[in-house]
Amino acid sequence: MKTLRLRPGKERSLLRRHPWIFESAIAKGGGDSGETVRVESHEGQFLAWAAYSPSSRIRARVWSFDEAQRIDAPFFIASCARSIIARARFDVQSDGVRLVHGESDGLPGLIVDRYGDTLVAQFTSAGTERWKGVIADALLRETGLTKLYERSDASVRALEGLEPATGWLRGGPIGMVGDSEGPPLELTINEHQWRLTLNIAEGHKTGFYLDQRDSRKRFADYTQRLGFKHVLNCFCYTGGFSVAALAGMRAAGVVADGHVTSIDSSGPALERARTHVALNGFDPNRATFLDADVNASLRQFLKEGQRFDAIILDPPKFAPTAAHAERAARAYKDINRLALQLLTPGGVLFTFSCSGGISADLFHKIVASAGADAGVDGYIMERLGGAPDHPMTLEFPEGEYLKGLVVMRKG
Repeated sequence: MKTLRLRPGKERSLLRRHPWIFESAIAKGGGDSGETVRVESHEGQFLAWAAYSPSSRIRARVWSFDEAQRIDAPFFIASCARSIIARARFDVQSDGVRLVHGESDGLPGLIVDRYGDTLVAQFTSAGTERWKGVIADALLRETGLTKLYERSDASVRALEGLEPATGWLRGGPIGMVGDSEGPPLELTINEHQWRLTLNIAEGHKTGFYLDQRDSRKRFADYTQRLGFKHVLNCFCYTGGFSVAALAGMRAAGVVADGHVTSIDSSGPALERARTHVALNGFDPNRATFLDADVNASLRQFLKEGQRFDAIILDPPKFAPTAAHAERAARAYKDINRLALQLLTPGGVLFTFSCSGGISADLFHKIVASAGADAGVDGYIMERLGGAPDHPMTLEFPEGEYLKGLVVMRKG
């Protein structure tokens, strides 16, 4: 067994059971890509078993802090089982569920989502890549399913020295990306009382943004309770929040007078959003979809004197790491300033950041600064985060990547 010896004092985070070991913390030692190594303090004290990555700044990711633990096939079978069993205790109102959430489930670099009878997995670390076959079999064994599609095309794989990999791992032609000979790639899931579609080979992440499931429901509830009639959904992607807005209007009895404007720069995503409006039985005349730049559109709405009862800002990741935070803060501030100006008095802003480099505290400060520049004050009605099947743990605060604020503009 190969060993990593840490520099003096660098064991503190591991003693707090944090799963990352950075290159700068290592005094000596190494291993092959994905190989399990023994991690010791400078004095030789055992700290953890970890997967080694020769290319990444995160040079090793912890599998276990138990010296007696063997990192073998039974370990991964048991780890997958624990993660899947935990989901049964979460309140998930959908058959689209995150089954494994990386470090939070003790499996760094592994993301697994279930869409009905199909699993989609991302292997984004050297360790999970090395154990991919064992993990794939364990996932199917524990779920009783037969189909597993791989979406290991996230950019973080390059940081681990790994090439992108997509296609069927189990249940279809191995490695087959197209659907001419394999199981369907187009799937439909039920979320709360809505039906939503996705393509597991082409959609963002593993095909869909499951992490916003409960925030979409919260927006529908706000729409029903406060009677929003004019809603703006920015960075709408495939229209999940647009469907939620129309559902809230219908429940409030204002859908005949209501309208949702949705903006995105992806034509295919907007076409799917239109499909979702029809799939859920809403009048297509109640929805407008704009293939446009969000910032430019917000400025144009201001020039035209348009105002909205509610606005959703759910932009892509502006700051993947803390090093990008300053530039990202300017981008977040700009769109939030414009959105707050476009709200009617008493209107509500649902604003989000999915950037790991932007903390919840910093995001609050950014939105507050945007309000100051806009000359707008507001009540923070709620703080939002990822759905419960995307958990943050006590020992891994970095799991809180998705932050949201519900802000009501003061009259």
